[in-house]
Amino acid sequence: MDKKVDWKPGTLIYPLPAVMVSCGASPEEYNILTISWTGTICTDPPMCYISVRPERHSYEIIKKNMSFVINLTTFDLGYATDWCGVKSGRNFNKFKEMNLTPVMSEKVAAPYIAESPVNIECKVVEIKKLGSHDMFMAEVVGVKVSDKFIEPKSGALNLKRTMPLAYLHGKYYAVGELLGKFGFSVEKQKKKK
Repeated sequence: MDKKVDWKPGTLIYPLPAVMVSCGASPEEYNILTISWTGTICTDPPMCYISVRPERHSYEIIKKNMSFVINLTTFDLGYATDWCGVKSGRNFNKFKEMNLTPVMSEKVAAPYIAESPVNIECKVVEIKKLGSHDMFMAEVVGVKVSDKFIEPKSGALNLKRTMPLAYLHGKYYAVGELLGKFGFSVEKQKKKK
């Protein structure tokens, strides 16, 4: 058995999705925030969250409009994902600088990023103060998916083909090989006749 080493408490739940969160009700306030503190919190109704530091430029925009869009990132969007995470919307128009296309959502007061394969439109239902970050809990009110990643026969989303980025303790990684589907290790094997 491996010997365990005690570390100070920290956030070591990895990997996480690297996402670009877009916000702003009008073009003059459009912004993109790169985060990894995000995830699913409920199935019915569909809900997710993002956690944002109050000093971030996007924080007040999201709080004012009570909406945002989670845009999944890809290998091709890697540079933009990183750049939008280290530059402030106070100083840059991130859509223009990264040559990304904002498209105003139909269901929330925020644009989605046209180049992202999946856009998750979210309405904030609660803001929870946590410490360094505040959690924006939101209901998912719309999802847009690029048709080039939908399998023609099944209609299923082939997310692996998008080459999604994962964030792992300060670094970006590509998603690896398929190991099996949910429950594969305990599923009964069909007997061959």
